[in-house]
Amino acid sequence: MKYNKIIQQMTLDEKVSLMSGKDFWQTQNIDRLGIPSIFLADGPNGLRKQKAAADHLGLNESIKSTCFPTSATIANSWNPLLVETVASLLGTEAVAEKVSVLLGPGVNIKRNPLAGRNFEYYSEDPYLAGKLSAAFIRGVQSHGIATTVKHFAANNQEFRRMSIDSVVDERTLREIYLTPFEISVKEGKSKAVMASYNLINGVYANENNHLMQEILRDEWGFKGVVVSDWGGINDRVLSLKASAELEMPTSGGQTNLEIMEAVQNGSLNVSVLDEALDRLLTLIFDTSEALKNKPTSFDLELHHQIAQKAAEESLVLLKNDDHFLPIKKDQKIAIIGDFAREQRFQGAGSSGVNPTKLDSFLEEIKNENLELIGFEQGFHRYGKNKKSLISKARKIAKHADVVLMFLGLDEYSETEGLDRKSLNLPENQIALLESISQINPNIAVILSCGSVIKMNWDHHAKSVLHSYLPGQAGAKAILSILTGKVSPSGKLSESYPLTYMDVPSSKYFPGLENTVEYREGLFVGYRYYDSAKVKVKYPFGYGLSYSKFEYSHLVVNEQGVQFDLKNIGHMEAKEVTQLYIGKKDTKILRPYKELKGFVKESLIVGQTKSIHIPFDEYSFRFFNAKTNQFEIEDGIYEIYIGSSVEDIHLEGSITIQGTMRELPYDISLLKTYQSFHVSKIPDQEFEMLLERKIPDPHFKYYKKNRMVVDYNTTVQQLRYSRGWSGRFFAWGVRFGYKFMKLIGQKKIANIMQMALYHNPMRNMSRLTGGALTWGQLDGMILMFNGHFFKGVKKFFKSGKKKTKNKKVKA
Repeated sequence: MKYNKIIQQMTLDEKVSLMSGKDFWQTQNIDRLGIPSIFLADGPNGLRKQKAAADHLGLNESIKSTCFPTSATIANSWNPLLVETVASLLGTEAVAEKVSVLLGPGVNIKRNPLAGRNFEYYSEDPYLAGKLSAAFIRGVQSHGIATTVKHFAANNQEFRRMSIDSVVDERTLREIYLTPFEISVKEGKSKAVMASYNLINGVYANENNHLMQEILRDEWGFKGVVVSDWGGINDRVLSLKASAELEMPTSGGQTNLEIMEAVQNGSLNVSVLDEALDRLLTLIFDTSEALKNKPTSFDLELHHQIAQKAAEESLVLLKNDDHFLPIKKDQKIAIIGDFAREQRFQGAGSSGVNPTKLDSFLEEIKNENLELIGFEQGFHRYGKNKKSLISKARKIAKHADVVLMFLGLDEYSETEGLDRKSLNLPENQIALLESISQINPNIAVILSCGSVIKMNWDHHAKSVLHSYLPGQAGAKAILSILTGKVSPSGKLSESYPLTYMDVPSSKYFPGLENTVEYREGLFVGYRYYDSAKVKVKYPFGYGLSYSKFEYSHLVVNEQGVQFDLKNIGHMEAKEVTQLYIGKKDTKILRPYKELKGFVKESLIVGQTKSIHIPFDEYSFRFFNAKTNQFEIEDGIYEIYIGSSVEDIHLEGSITIQGTMRELPYDISLLKTYQSFHVSKIPDQEFEMLLERKIPDPHFKYYKKNRMVVDYNTTVQQLRYSRGWSGRFFAWGVRFGYKFMKLIGQKKIANIMQMALYHNPMRNMSRLTGGALTWGQLDGMILMFNGHFFKGVKKFFKSGKKKTKNKKVKA
């Protein structure tokens, strides 16, 4: 061990003290041994360092820092070098603020478009997500500090995220949900990994030896530190045995007592603790050294300019009938929509950034030599119908050559802790669009939202530019695209279905009571739509340009593919070329084709470039659950070169020598999967892939609608508790939520939902730093289980004493 000499000098009390935070954001220091405290801080698209009141949901203000485009936005750039550049600047800001560990990037797969945190993740595709994540990690860690790739693993929803059990077969887990983490660890070399809140196949992520030890450490060779998500520890000793070193935030010393007792009674070998300490000390000393004598300031304007460049490459032009965009100099322009006045530039929750500056579209467009008729709000931001707003908008629209209409989702529709209720754009915005289109069809819609929406209204517009959540310089980036200073080059990193029922996981999301079943298996996003020939509104990898490109001369060999790309349009532009690989004569379940490489190139008018996309270890592999390893199937593979998963320009093939000696299953018994009817997967087929019985998805009631309350019971579940006090507690939280919504306090209502409703009982102690002791929590559980007076007595008797986590009477 690297720090064995220091570890041998430590008392047991000192050792266990390092296993949890000193406070909400810092690790414990031990001055007598020269062990410093280090600071951890969010975020994936900008530094969120809180100096005063601390929280993990982005509720309290943080220091000012550059707000770059969110991960969902910059993923549309398909440009790892750009992501690395942005991340390096983010690392500069972290170093200036003495932050040792940045809590990002997030690489969870966008399994379902309603998942509330999709704006914070890269893609529905594991390869794209992994490559961009690795670039982010390289950028930040080039400064010597650490990233924390998160949330490991199968954390693809906000509903009951702290206690839901993700039931997923091993092949799907390895190929879809773990591959982004694998690339992040192997190629990005992330120094830390954050474990997710949820269970994976019946075991909490922090305690999952198969994930943490067998895969992460033994197979991928990860040598760094596993950090819990804030309040994410269920059993501290089990998590330590599974090699999860650092619990955050502070537990007020309560979980330290559990570790100490386990060492003393022999249930935890002290060598396990020492090895965890060695990995943690490596992180602490290495990142502390990196912060020494570093600048405490940075070039604010340069960072803002790069934020603008990142947004420009990430905006996606979805529609442009008759080359309606870019705007011409002699056109009269009307601007309509509340999002032009106050743009959505980031998501809500722990990734929320306090920007150093924030560009305004209404102010920036005044600097252009354009004829502006005026601006009208058009609609109420939070969904209220006001006909007077539409009437005012119609008055300026009828005199315009171009109507720029800014539509989108409000701040409370996309947030950590809550899943979205539908894919719909608010009805008052659609009503506005329809009304304006009746008097003036020359409309360009600029969308502001961080995830997929239903777009059955786009026929009312000639152009649609999707800005996603473009960061603090987004307004200038939008203007650059609209005026033609820059050709749009963003490509969708996720599919846009026609309806929600077309989504392959729609029948299974967000699960029942205890579990969410990933029955659709490998067929996530375009892997399903493309294989099942389900029509989508806008396909994965799609995005228009102001220019045109010609693909030719494909050559396929053992090293990869090579072809020519020519700009045959009238403007310098960038194009994302995409490599997909499929196998028509496969003997296993397999999507029709999968992304296996991509390159983004800039070409001037008339220029031709030779593009090379190499094959790598991910190109032909599949995970064989029978042999528990990645293998390659023999035979001919189809090679597709396209500008999206649907727009294929070149095709070829290659014969590959395989490694598979044993089939993983009898494919003839998986007829529903073979026919791609993934919304109707029968139990027997899912169990065949799981290689076990499907777990009971329901709460365990001891009698009808009554359940035993324990540490993992959520506040939502308390409505089924035996004791009236538990039911009253749940009713109070729910009443408060509805009341706050009723009086228009949507933010407070969402906070109640995020912070309380789906939280397990244990987090009432975990997330208060031990202010509520385990003994007091035990008292509450006794009350909620019908032992009211015993519970009250225990609650007040426990006071501030540090009591061990014990089973309580049901």
